[in-house]
Amino acid sequence: METVHTQVVWVTVISEWLNLVFKWMLFGERPFWWVGESRLFVKNPPEVQQFPSTCETGPGSPSGHAMVTSAVWWVMVSAVASFLHSRTRSRLLTAVPYLLYVLFLVAVGLSRIFILAHFPHQVIAGTLAGFLLGVALNRTVPEWRPLLFFVQTCTALFLGALLLHSVLEHFGVDLSWSISLAKRWCSQKDWIRMDSTPFSSLTRDCGAVLGLGLAQFWKPGGWPLPWAPRTLCLALSSLALYHINRMPLPTSPPFLFYFLYFIRFTLMPQVVMVFVPGFVHLLTAKNKEE
Repeated sequence: METVHTQVVWVTVISEWLNLVFKWMLFGERPFWWVGESRLFVKNPPEVQQFPSTCETGPGSPSGHAMVTSAVWWVMVSAVASFLHSRTRSRLLTAVPYLLYVLFLVAVGLSRIFILAHFPHQVIAGTLAGFLLGVALNRTVPEWRPLLFFVQTCTALFLGALLLHSVLEHFGVDLSWSISLAKRWCSQKDWIRMDSTPFSSLTRDCGAVLGLGLAQFWKPGGWPLPWAPRTLCLALSSLALYHINRMPLPTSPPFLFYFLYFIRFTLMPQVVMVFVPGFVHLLTAKNKEE
């Protein structure tokens, strides 16, 4: 179980970081601003409905939601399928997680198209890229490494993205083009969120890597908990992550937002892997003593 947790974090980070690189280099339009910018519908503009999740500020190709979901869920689905096969030896039951995987990806892709966040080809590209990445990284990502490895990886991700950003800007590429278009064509200005900017995904990835390293540093191997306490850990972790994610962050100045966003995602792996399991372990140990 701990191995799957680690794989999920690594695959999430790598797939989202690569998605950021692809978006910077492919310059994909988003439907909600393309309708107005294309000038194809000046005489008969179509009636389009936007939603709070529509107005993302990054480029649109490939779809990040589709790519990350496809990669991460492949890791989890293959782990569940392997578990079912080892317990039941039933091909039918083993195939169920893969069927649900396909249905879930279709639902995610259709939802991204429906809210005008992506074109169909962007969703397909993201799904295929994520699937290939998930297959390639499954069971090959680093597991238990010293804290310095995670610090170095966090630094490499951050500096690598900054280097690419600087090189593209040096050659005259305006990487803020999508932000200005999103602000211009979003029907509700309060739907523009800083957590959808490219640098937000970068700080999210760096924070998750460092948080994973700290979690493994504080408690290597975790706590050996039976299934009932693990279920309690799942419930408490979900509740804790929900409230951490809901905490409002100041958006001005931007540096403060990105710093606090980094801290938030540094805490999340530690909550799931250290704080909550440690709390549950303490409770169950006390009950056994009594």
